[in-house]
Amino acid sequence: MSHKSFESPLGPTILLHVTLKDALGRHFDAERRNLAHLDRFLAADGGAELTAPTFAAWCRTFTHLKSGVRRVRMQAARRLCLYRRRTDPGCFVPDATQFPAQHQRIRPHIFTEDEVVRVLKAAEGLKPSNNSPLHREVLRLAIVLLYTTGLRRRELIRLTLADWDPVERTLLVRTSKFFKSRVVPLSKDASSELIAYLAILGAHVPLLADTPLLWHRSAPGRAYSGGGMGQALRRLFKAAGVRTDAGVPPRTHDLRHTFAVHALLRWYRAGDDVQAKLPHLSTFMGHVSIDSTRYYLHFVQPLADAASKRFADHCGALVVVAPPGGAGS
Repeated sequence: MSHKSFESPLGPTILLHVTLKDALGRHFDAERRNLAHLDRFLAADGGAELTAPTFAAWCRTFTHLKSGVRRVRMQAARRLCLYRRRTDPGCFVPDATQFPAQHQRIRPHIFTEDEVVRVLKAAEGLKPSNNSPLHREVLRLAIVLLYTTGLRRRELIRLTLADWDPVERTLLVRTSKFFKSRVVPLSKDASSELIAYLAILGAHVPLLADTPLLWHRSAPGRAYSGGGMGQALRRLFKAAGVRTDAGVPPRTHDLRHTFAVHALLRWYRAGDDVQAKLPHLSTFMGHVSIDSTRYYLHFVQPLADAASKRFADHCGALVVVAPPGGAGS
């Protein structure tokens, strides 16, 4: 993007901000468009400076959009202003507390261990077909990998045989979300599942480096699509009788949530310092920052119960309960 793409007085700062984010490898297309929209507004207003009144006027130009979309645009402008403040401490910075509320996040379904076992048993009951002779084996491996590694669905379907290291027992997740690659170690049981699957796969196709790990016979040489894998797993969840609180089958992504929550619960129950271990989980899951990983601490009741129990064990004796009818009643 050239300097001429931004025409307002804020244009040079926008250009520097965008260039920096691009250099850091951030996926910045949406934010770039939002900042370009702000730049055009300021340029059309006679080259106005970004102040509280001009920011409010800009926000009024997209009041017809949903609250979450408006919030994203306003956050993009605020991040630009925070960047600008590094060299101009007195510049205007929007007050984020006045932004529209976020869209309510979908509450994930956290699978119980019993539910995971039921899903695996449901996979065992699948029959091969002309279109998918390894339907049972593929879906069983998909469940094992999703549950034991927390992979995203897109990461899973993009895996090839070259990404499996049988010596180190790791999977290479290439250039995933946020342009990050990472090496994911497998547990002993997950490695055994993968090795057994590859022995079966080798009887159907040559085990070449670029062969998709999750082989789909209906499209030779090609992997499952994200939608196709999602539909197949949704049918499997339904067959296993796994439902969310809303009475519908969980999403594939809920297995990623389950992996994270179960890891945190294991640490809590083992008495480990969960906060100290969060960076390890963040790296393992390919999060762009630890804030994304902390998300799992806030809303899942078993984590709150485990945290409360730990507090009671260590500090319960310090808490004095006021007698009935005492002060403040």
